[in-house]
Amino acid sequence: MSQAAAFPVVRPAAVGRDRLLLLGGVLAGPIFVGSAMVQAATRDGFDFRRHPVSVLSTGELGWIQIVTFLVTGVLCVLAAQALRLITSEGGGSIWLPRLLALYGLGLVGAAIFSADPADGFPAGTPRGAGEISWHGGLHFLVAAVAFVSLIVATVVAARRAARRGARGRAAYSLVTGLFFAAAWVTLIARPAPAVMVAFGLAVTAGWLWVSVTFARAASGRAD
Repeated sequence: MSQAAAFPVVRPAAVGRDRLLLLGGVLAGPIFVGSAMVQAATRDGFDFRRHPVSVLSTGELGWIQIVTFLVTGVLCVLAAQALRLITSEGGGSIWLPRLLALYGLGLVGAAIFSADPADGFPAGTPRGAGEISWHGGLHFLVAAVAFVSLIVATVVAARRAARRGARGRAAYSLVTGLFFAAAWVTLIARPAPAVMVAFGLAVTAGWLWVSVTFARAASGRAD
C-alpha cells in the first residue's frame, strides 16, 4: 500500500490588516540592511572589518541607526502578532511568532540603550574597545536576547518543516541559524576583521530569513 506524499501546509493568504503587518515585517530586513550600507558608505571612520553596526548609533548622526533599530523592531513585533493570529487559526507553530516578537523587542531595546563609541568610531574616538557604559552594557544584553531568539526561531521553523517533509525549507532555516550562531560565538571568542565581516553577513542572512518567513505567511504558507 503506497504512502501518501507529504505536501507543505497551504492556508489562505493573509488579507487586510494582517497582510499589511506581515508585509511590514518583510520590509524590515531591507530597511535595516539598506540603512546600514548607506551609513557605512557615508559616515567617516566606519569600517565593517572593525565595527559592528551597533556603533552607528553613536555620534551626531547616531539617531539614524537608533531610528532604524526602532522602526525595524516595531515592524517585526507587529508582523509577529499577525503571524500569531494566522498560525493559531491554522495549527501552526505557537513559538515561532513569540520568538520573532522577542527578536523585534530586542531591536527596540537596542534603540533605547545605544551602544558606546569604540575603536576609532565615531571619528576622533581612541582606538580599542573603550569603556562600556551602563547603556552600552544593556545594549549588548538586549542584542543577545534578539540573537538567541532569532537562532531558536530558525531551529523551530526547521523542525516543523522537516516534520512536514519540506526539506528545502528545513535545510534553509537550519543553515541560517547555524551560520548566525557560529559567526556570533566566533566573534565573541576571537574577534578579527574576517570574523567581523562574517558576522555582518550572518546578520544579513538572518534578516533575509525573517523576510522570507513573513512573506511565506502573507502568501498562506506559515510555518
